[in-house]
Amino acid sequence: MNWKRTALTSLHWIIIANLAIQMAYAAWMVFVVFAPETTGPLFDAALTMPHEKMVTRRLYATEFWIACVGLSLYLGITEIGPHRIRERNVSA
Repeated sequence: MNWKRTALTSLHWIIIANLAIQMAYAAWMVFVVFAPETTGPLFDAALTMPHEKMVTRRLYATEFWIACVGLSLYLGITEIGPHRIRERNVSA
């Protein structure tokens, strides 16, 4: 039984690490690799940026948000929700 718990705990942390690495990679690609020549918000610089570069940035930004939502949902289902239920049952 102990090896099953260890395997599930390992899988849990692998999923969390995978989603966190995906978020870090996508942020790196958006803000470093495909960064515009200007600093700060794009505003009018978005009009002068090549179309392919802008689309690539948007795809990486979408990947970031999907990983962020995935991590939030996963943590909510596996950590936050059960923790709140346990607190409610203990205080009752």
